[in-house]
This record gives sequence, structure tokens and C-alpha cells, in this order.
Amino acid sequence: MDFLSWWAIITNIIDIFIIAIIVYFLLQIISGTRAVQLIKGLILIFVAALISQLLNLNTVNWFLNSTLTMVIVALPIVFQPELRRALEHIGRGRFIREYRWRDWGPKDINNIVFSINHLSEEKVGALIVIARNVGLKNFIESGTMLEALISTELIENIFIKNSPLHDGAVIIENSTIKAAACFLPLSSNPAINPKLGTRHRAALGMSEESDAIALVVSEESGVISMAKE
Repeated sequence: MDFLSWWAIITNIIDIFIIAIIVYFLLQIISGTRAVQLIKGLILIFVAALISQLLNLNTVNWFLNSTLTMVIVALPIVFQPELRRALEHIGRGRFIREYRWRDWGPKDINNIVFSINHLSEEKVGALIVIARNVGLKNFIESGTMLEALISTELIENIFIKNSPLHDGAVIIENSTIKAAACFLPLSSNPAINPKLGTRHRAALGMSEESDAIALVVSEESGVISMAKE
């Protein structure tokens, strides 16, 4: 075999390897979402269309091929959340941007830890979202703007029972409490334990929508949970 033949084989192997990596990461992204069921349905339709073509079932084949065409056109709409999440995963890659806690000091982190622990001891429900690379402007604007320094007293007062701001989430960004009583998207993942309440579903939903870290204090048990990625 000459050099060109060997080069063609090598490039084909590289080509297949790259496609395999892309497919693997796409499967990782859609794992556990409704996209898995939709893909299974597409595969079944494709197999049925192939069988109908082999059996010369022209009308059935035409119908299935037309259905496949319509479904493929509708895919960007149906998979919109998954496509957005995939693009966000790519955009959050370390090769593009690496998050640094440059604006944070030990006092800020300690204030969050102390407040969370105290709320847990008192069994006061709380939901705190710490923004990272992905901006949370839309969610910040859904709440009451604060633009306050992080303090244990402020966080505890926000979540104290019967406080006007205790419902919803506190969002912290760039070592600043941006807003309180923010509305977050609830996770629709069918694998979630049905016993989890709204705060936990909101924390999971936020971790699905962004790379933020969500801290939850259970009002019933005082257990502290964290949702990430």
C-alpha cells in the first residue's frame, strides 16, 4: 500500500473516532431527559420505514418517510431545552472560560455557611443559588433586587418565617446578594423522588438550566442539600 492509501485509512479512523466522541457526549447530555424516549421513537419509525421499503409496501413507506421528514423539521423545537443545555455545556468548557472565585473572600463563604447551618438548626426552609459562569439575569429580575453585601444576619432575616421575601430563592453573584424571592424553573425530570418538595425541585431545575450551585435547607427535617450540574 502506498502513502496515500495509508493516509486515507488514518483519516477515516480519526473521522470515526471524532464522531464517536461527539455521539458519546451528546448521549451524556440527553441522558435522563425526555429526549431519550423521542430518539427511541425515531429509531422505531426509521426501522419500520426500512422494513416497509424491503417489503415493497409503498404506501406505508411513503407515510413513514413523510412522518420522519416532519419530525426532523420539528426536532429543533421539540429538543429546544436539550439543545440549549448542550450549547451551554460547550460554552462552559474549560477550554473557553474557567470560573474563578476572584471576587470572593473567606468572610463571604463563611457567612453563607454559618447562615445555612443556623437555618438548618432552626428548621427554616431556604434556597440559595450561587451563580458561576452562566449569567442568571432573567432569574434575578424575577425577584426583589437587593444588591447587598453577603451577611449571615441578612440571609437569615430573608428566610425567617412570615418574612415578605422568604418564598423563592436568594441569588448570589460576584460576592453580592443580587436578589431575593426569585422564581426558579422546577425540574421536570421523571426520575426525581416524588417526595421532594418545591425548593428541591427548583434547586435541581436551576442546576439543569445553568452551572450554578443551589443550596437547600429542608423545612421539615432541616437537612442541607446541594444541587450541582
